[in-house]
Amino acid sequence: MPVIHSPDDPALDELCRRFSALAGDLDRGGAWPVEQLALCRDYGVLSWFFPAEFGGQGWDEADIVRGELKLSAACLTTMFILTQWAGACRRIVASENAALAARLAPHLLAGRTFATLGISHLTTSRRHLSQPALAAEEMPNGFRLNGLSPWVTGGRHAHTIVIGAELADRRRVLLALDTRWPGVRAGDDAPLIGLNASHTGPIYCDNVLVPRHDLIAGPSEDVMAGARGSNTGGLQTSTLAIGVAGAAVDFLFAEAERRADLLVPAGGLRAELLEVRGDLLAAALGEERCSTQDLRTRANSLVLRATQAALAAAKGTGYVVGHPAGRWCREALFFLVWSCPQQVMAANLCELAGLSE
Repeated sequence: MPVIHSPDDPALDELCRRFSALAGDLDRGGAWPVEQLALCRDYGVLSWFFPAEFGGQGWDEADIVRGELKLSAACLTTMFILTQWAGACRRIVASENAALAARLAPHLLAGRTFATLGISHLTTSRRHLSQPALAAEEMPNGFRLNGLSPWVTGGRHAHTIVIGAELADRRRVLLALDTRWPGVRAGDDAPLIGLNASHTGPIYCDNVLVPRHDLIAGPSEDVMAGARGSNTGGLQTSTLAIGVAGAAVDFLFAEAERRADLLVPAGGLRAELLEVRGDLLAAALGEERCSTQDLRTRANSLVLRATQAALAAAKGTGYVVGHPAGRWCREALFFLVWSCPQQVMAANLCELAGLSE
């Protein structure tokens, strides 16, 4: 099986076709995408995110964005799971704990183990609560955890969860949580209206002692700063939104070949897509044309409108379970809640209410 060496590699287009063919059944069945993740391994996608010193290809941010745009257009669920895996891996390899990285990285890169993130409660979820969702107590030999991480993708399939917890003095730690340890329990997956096969749900910790040699970062107040491309609410969420929007716009143009009345709206959406995608790629290259929040706001708006336009063009057929337009509409709603900063949410709400900011 060919290994993908660049975003322009024909093997990436081949992988996208395979993802697209599997996406409908994945959405309907909700089973964990074992086949898709195996394909990511076999096509070398996992190696994009690992630097050369760990045996990876070490793609730069712009190439990763270009690759993720294609993969998210083909199957958002698989791409979303991959973002959580990649975020966990980046945190591990960027850690000052070199022994931990050396121990875990080879198995993650080879696809022998699966890692994911448990950090939403440190960023956008449950931050309004007076008590931390997951509390940590520093011990002589490690950190004792009690509480839960509410939104963990693929938690019950993971061998390692990069999990965040908060100490009594408000400092935080990131830890490599081994899911086999006593006191670690995966709760029931949340029944989502889209991306249900991501198997996202809570992970509970009941007096779990994490050894100090599994500390990734901290204790510190800014423990979330760090690994390249790992910041929640950054370019990654916008990338996936723009990828889904691109799939919807391509569908509109395919329909417009038979229906001339679709050409004008399809053309307008494509022009907007090209502009937003251009700003995204510029940001990935370090040439910011707009703020990250403005880019996310525009990406959210575009994916909502483009997917609904695809559904309208598909007519009643698009409303039948199994049609991609209906799936894209449900998936587009995800971007209103996934690591969505307050300013972005406010701007999207104003647009939905027909108000200008």
